[in-house]
Amino acid sequence: MAKSTLLPFLCTVFFLLMAMPSIDATASSSSSFSTIKGSYYTPWTPDFTPSDIDTTLFTHIFYAFLSPSNITFKFELSETTAVALSNFTSTLRFASSPVKTLLSIGGSGDVPTALLAEIASCPSSRKVFINSSMEVARKFAFDGLDLDWEWPKNRKEMKDLAHLLREWRLEIIKEARATKQPPLLLTAAVYFAADFFLDPVYRMYPVAAIRKNLDWINAMCYDYHGAWDPSATGAQAAFFDPKSNLSSIHGLKSWLQAGLPAKQVVMGLPLYGRTWELKDPNVTEIGAPAVKAGPGDGVLPYSDVQVFNRNYSATVVYDAETVSTYSFAGTSWVSYDDVASAMVKIGLAQALGLRGYFFWVLGYETDWQISSQASRAWILND
Repeated sequence: MAKSTLLPFLCTVFFLLMAMPSIDATASSSSSFSTIKGSYYTPWTPDFTPSDIDTTLFTHIFYAFLSPSNITFKFELSETTAVALSNFTSTLRFASSPVKTLLSIGGSGDVPTALLAEIASCPSSRKVFINSSMEVARKFAFDGLDLDWEWPKNRKEMKDLAHLLREWRLEIIKEARATKQPPLLLTAAVYFAADFFLDPVYRMYPVAAIRKNLDWINAMCYDYHGAWDPSATGAQAAFFDPKSNLSSIHGLKSWLQAGLPAKQVVMGLPLYGRTWELKDPNVTEIGAPAVKAGPGDGVLPYSDVQVFNRNYSATVVYDAETVSTYSFAGTSWVSYDDVASAMVKIGLAQALGLRGYFFWVLGYETDWQISSQASRAWILND
């Protein structure tokens, strides 16, 4: 049984907004920019197709992922992929409530990361990649392109990223003028912070190039803790962390303090939980000793978290200190965002003046519980 009600949630929002550290006025207003209510879609999510998307809840949907050839650096699409892309954009473009669509390039893992690093390292390969990406976007009627490079691993690759973004934007402007079409949107999914302060190889994103050439960034404000650290539970998407800088507030503030306007920052929210097996079922708080990954081999979609909570009569706890939710039953322990914690985060993101929010990933919730509440909670500033 949950230990909290709506009133404590609303009180939490009020007091956190009052107590939140101030942000430089240069990153304060997004009133002249349309709100982003986004989510990523993957074609491999079981039993979930573009026609299943409730487009009334979103403004932008990202198709994840497409990768270029590691030989030609062009997008060489199979017939199956071409059909999937065409179905995706046509379904969402002609929905009763149409949304913008963006093609997301890259994704997590060593292969796309190394390939994007190779492409970005040379002017000729950058040109081939850029032209091919725009050709695919126009052919399949996408409204924009999204780069998901996880992650540039050193300062040289960050410089290469800056070159790639500058050249990409120039080609987008040139193409729009030549074809008299609206310019393609250009966005990027990025690390939760502007710098990799936790890594042995310190590096920082090229914020000036991002500010000038991207429409906005999608900051991945999740996966702070997980099965890669099996010795203790953690709030996988903590907005605040009293013990470290591994939190959304630190990451978002780092982007703003680095000079990126709030109108170009979109906050990520997870539609899944991270799980652990507790060492002692009687020690259940955030940071409790654990021994290994829990149910789902460490990951549960939100719909499966609800099944877990129901089937095992799990205790559900909203933690105001981190703005996160966790539940446990026996030795199984799950950290996630539910409607309550997500709504508090929506309020905090608006207090920061951010452009909007996005979810990873569509198909991980049932009946649109979180997405529908988020869409209603974000006060439009268009």
